[in-house]
Amino acid sequence: MTETSSATATPTYAPGTPMWIDHTSKDVQAAAKFYGQLFGWQAQDMGEEAGHYTMFTLNGKQVAATTPPMSPDAPPAWTTYIATDNAAATAEKVKAAGGQVLVEPFAVMDQGSMGVFVDPTGAVFCVWQAAAHKGAEIANQPGSFCWNELETRDLPKAKDFYSKVFGYGLHANAMPGGGEYVELQVNGRSVAGAQDMSSMQPAQVPPHWLVYFAVANTDDTVKKAQQLGGKVMSPAMDIPQGRMAVLTDPEGAAFAIIQLSAQ
Repeated sequence: MTETSSATATPTYAPGTPMWIDHTSKDVQAAAKFYGQLFGWQAQDMGEEAGHYTMFTLNGKQVAATTPPMSPDAPPAWTTYIATDNAAATAEKVKAAGGQVLVEPFAVMDQGSMGVFVDPTGAVFCVWQAAAHKGAEIANQPGSFCWNELETRDLPKAKDFYSKVFGYGLHANAMPGGGEYVELQVNGRSVAGAQDMSSMQPAQVPPHWLVYFAVANTDDTVKKAQQLGGKVMSPAMDIPQGRMAVLTDPEGAAFAIIQLSAQ
């Protein structure tokens, strides 16, 4: 996913690569407690000036954040941020490819510039043009994000949109039960995935980007999440990449966990 694979190096993110994630919560303190206990994160409220954006760190390095919703009706959810070197230009590409701009790109203090978009199939995502904030300082390790996956009900339309906006190469894999799993690639490297969710999710679940967190032990993490008030959406199962499960936190925000296979 990231440009660096060393366990000690800070990841770098080429344009088109998911590089940050944050969580919208109506109860930031409760969210911080849940994820802190689940993943060992420390929480720091960045203050009134930052809208009480609350940063999560692991071993002193930034891994994610939680924040009050921009609008009162925004549901609790994890959001994927995709790296761009020009947020304004990306916004124009989104419009040209049939997406919508929910929030025009704007500067976030000295940290960078972000925009909020919805793809033609209904999935919301953000872009980030880095300044002081370069993205997650840990990735692909237990307690940090390791993969981002588009769950859509119109895969052909999504493939067309994202390849136009980010210049992705598309690598399709046949699924055992039919259909395909698509890897979105930057410079030949797979940085994200996409699949049709129609047969796996109830009709009322909207298209979305699903965040995967690496964990040391999937089954232990599932038990812990349930003890903390989370729920299981998809029970633990083995896939070629490792053992995964899809959970929701006590507010209902969905996320996935995976115990990665030894590479």
